[in-house]
Amino acid sequence: KPINAKLASEEIEGDFMTVWAKKFSDHMKEWSDGKIDINVYPYGTLGATGDINELAQMGVVEFVFSDYAWISSFVPQAQVLALNYLFPTEKVPQVLDWMVQNGDFMPLPEKKFRANGLVPLSIMYEGWQWVTSKKPILKPADMEGLKVRLMSSKLLVEDYKAYGASPTPMSYGEVYSGLQMGLIDAQVNPLFAIHSMKFYEVQDYATQLKSEPFLGIPTVNQAFFDGLPKEVQEEMRNFWVNAIIPAGKWIDERNESDLAKMKKAKPELVFTTLDDDAIAEFKGKAETVYPKFKDIGGEGAEKVLDTLLKDIDKAKEAVGVE
Repeated sequence: KPINAKLASEEIEGDFMTVWAKKFSDHMKEWSDGKIDINVYPYGTLGATGDINELAQMGVVEFVFSDYAWISSFVPQAQVLALNYLFPTEKVPQVLDWMVQNGDFMPLPEKKFRANGLVPLSIMYEGWQWVTSKKPILKPADMEGLKVRLMSSKLLVEDYKAYGASPTPMSYGEVYSGLQMGLIDAQVNPLFAIHSMKFYEVQDYATQLKSEPFLGIPTVNQAFFDGLPKEVQEEMRNFWVNAIIPAGKWIDERNESDLAKMKKAKPELVFTTLDDDAIAEFKGKAETVYPKFKDIGGEGAEKVLDTLLKDIDKAKEAVGVE
């Protein structure tokens, strides 16, 4: 039987989630000889970032491509991915690929997603988060009192409070004007978003803390998914799992390209990656937040965190990362 479905992306046309959602749509149409037709809706066409997860939960749309922060109001356990300094600084897509295919972590959040009418299909790497600001950030003391825009997540708020910042959750579409008008001093996003949303135009510095890879979670409405033939379910999962490494290569190349474009458009913009001493200082503060996940992360949070840490260690060994 023909299947018509909607997929809401939290990113604009041309950015990672929307591009890979369209690749998914094209793949499923080709695989099914045209019987599966998935229409992709970029950011803003069906509501704000917080709204689209609810639409998927209710079945108004069948799929949503969101991240660990915005999904947290439904699945607080997903915020474990927002803890800073858990992942290695290299080969993150390979680590995720090993975890999703061989690890013990994924079934735990899937159980929590399903309890909220949703099913996660994979975890996708979108590059490292950068902090852009109007003053240099070289150590935690430079963040003292800084009004930093974050995605809506209690755990992210705790992360940046630990650094001394004043976290300010704000809708994606309001960030540019918030920076322009001085409602916020800084914001956190991967490079492609800083370029495509033009945040760099109203900022002077961009700092890489090496603290947090930005991770997306392609998700499907549970009732819709469970009603599909098994071979269709498997093909949908396989697409997203098999895409982890090639999508990671794609986004690394895209981020390099966007970095060059921003440097050309605004030569005075300063890009800095922190040295090892500064990173160690930030990491020490980040680790004070780990115990808080047990309260913020909902039922079974301690097991979720322990399992993730073990999976990361095993994955690092498997892919040859220190």
